[in-house]
Formats: sequence, C-alpha cells, structure tokens
Amino acid sequence: MSRIYNFSAGPSMLPEAVLKRAADEMLDCNGSGQSVMEMSHRSKEYQAIIDECESLLREVLSIPDNYKVLFLQGGASSQFAMIPLNLMKKNKKIDLVLTGQWAKKAKSEAEKYGEVNVVASSADKTFSYIPKLDPSTFSKDADYFYICLNNTIYGTHFDTLPDTGDIPLVADVSSCILSEPMDISKFGLLFAGAQKNMGPAGLTVVIIREDLIQGVDPTTPTMFDYKIHADNGSMYNTPPTYAIYICKLVLEWLKNDIGGIEKMYELNQKKAKILYDFLDQSKLFKGTVEPGSRSLMNVPFVTGDEELDKKFIKESIERGFANLKGHRTVGGMRASIYNAMPIEGVEALVAFMKEFEEKNTK
Repeated sequence: MSRIYNFSAGPSMLPEAVLKRAADEMLDCNGSGQSVMEMSHRSKEYQAIIDECESLLREVLSIPDNYKVLFLQGGASSQFAMIPLNLMKKNKKIDLVLTGQWAKKAKSEAEKYGEVNVVASSADKTFSYIPKLDPSTFSKDADYFYICLNNTIYGTHFDTLPDTGDIPLVADVSSCILSEPMDISKFGLLFAGAQKNMGPAGLTVVIIREDLIQGVDPTTPTMFDYKIHADNGSMYNTPPTYAIYICKLVLEWLKNDIGGIEKMYELNQKKAKILYDFLDQSKLFKGTVEPGSRSLMNVPFVTGDEELDKKFIKESIERGFANLKGHRTVGGMRASIYNAMPIEGVEALVAFMKEFEEKNTK
C-alpha cells in the first residue's frame, strides 16, 4: 500500500527521508554492526549519537550556552509536575494563561504545590482564541509564568509572548517546536513531547536556563530533579535511545534538506495559508479559531452539521487521508500539518474538501 497523508495531532508523520535512513541503518548503524535499539547507552557509539542530537538542536534553535538541554521520558505531561517541583520553590505561586486542555492540566498539577493565578482565560469561547493579557494582573512575586505556546487541540498560538520581566517564562512548545524561529533567551524553560515535530513518542525535551537548576526541595523524587539529569548528561538512567536517534535524523533533515528553521517556517506559512484561505471562502467548511490566534500547525474546522462531519471523515479515510477527526471537545475535523507534512498533502486535502463541498451543498 502507498503511504497516506497522516494529519494526526501526534504521534504524527515523520519525514520520509528520515524513515528511509532509519530503515537503512536498522541492522547496522554507522558501521557498528548493531541497531541503535541494541546499543548500550554507555557506549562510545551511542554517546556520539546523543551528543550530535544535542549539538544539532542547539544549532537549529540557536540555544544560548547558559541553557541546558535535557532528553527525558514521561511525556510532556510529566513536566506538569516536574516544573513546579523544581521551579515553584520561593513564593509557591505562579501565573498561568488558561488556553486549553494542556494548560488546564498544568494548572491542576501545579495547584498541588502552591497557588496558581490565572491571569487570563479563553474558556468562555471553547478556547478558540488567545486572550489579551493585562500586565496589571501579573503577580510580582510569581516563581514563574506559564503558557502553552501552541494549543494542539484548539489550534491557537501565541503570536506575542507576554512580557514577564524578571519572572521566568515557562512554555509548553510540544506542537510548535522546530516549526518557527524562537528567541530561547526570552524563556526560563521550554519543554516538548517529541511526537509531533521531533520524532517518535517516548522522548521529552527540556531546555532550561542554568540558574533555574538549583535549590530543589530534597523530598523531590530523584527522577523529577532537573539537576540530576543535567549533571548526568541525560544519562542518569537509560534514556529513550532510539527516539533520540530519530530526533537526530529529523534535525539533520531540517538542517540539510530543508535549509534550517527559517526555511521551515516559510514552508509552514505557505501550507497553512493554503488551508486557511480555502476555509475563509468556503460555503461549507468553517475554521473554529479567531483569525488573530491561528496556529500554523493545528487547524480545526467544522461544517456545522455533525452528520456531515462524520460523512467527511469517513470519505476522507477512503481517499487516503488519516486522522482528520477533531478532538471531542471541539468536534468536527482537525488537520495537523506539522513539519513533515508536504505541501502536496495540504493541496490534496483542499482539493478533496472542494470536491466534498460541491457534492454536499445546494
């Protein structure tokens, strides 16, 4: 069977070149006579892989020298607890912008360790926009300020970062990392599950400013202490070795095949424009996100008729489009068009949507 266009929100499609390279190296990686999955994480062969992965990530994202890169496990969801355990240590208080399910979960977890001040929320309109922020509502003594930069479920994105002054800005960047240039120096900590733009599920990447890795409560579980992982080069325990290897291949693809993060951003803007331009003029389909808050990565849309939505999803599968069903809290459809989605995939989807519209409108 030929490959489908996979619009899954995650795990998502990987670049075909990466999959072919991994297949070629499955039995023998770099002349080692073994698969990466078989390598000891303490071997010189594997050390070279993880070192190169970190070096590439630092280069692609222009990560400053005073930031540590950690390759962890537990998914981005484990960070909802790990962040307050490590950073909510002075005043036991944080600020948070509530823009969706993942920010809601981060809030719930942080409340176990201290006070959470919700400075703004878009819950009133099913998280279909990024709320305007009023700096007068920001806490002057917060330990950190938390946002979900791109909301996978609801398809919203912060175009402007909040100015938090000396308060560290913490961001969940799971569904937008590597898709656009980022000024890492504006953040105290960023984290991402790899399974959307970086590689397969199983790897979580944390980028943290060095001065924040200290003074953790001694009762914090060892595996939840950033300093332990930083001091051990992400090798305190066996890391997700194969996921890190695939992440390295993705970064090589992004650097060498695409031409870097700026080129990737240009491609992502083109892909998103094709889909949003159609939605804005369609007589049947409608985007659910307010124009000023739209994500380049996740595009939810509906017909306004649940039965018609079901029909569209059914027919889309028959036409070779996978995972277009929307999240249950939004309904309808969602096209996740991450880095690995080729522009041809978006063009094919829009062509199918036009055809479906013609057949199902009077």
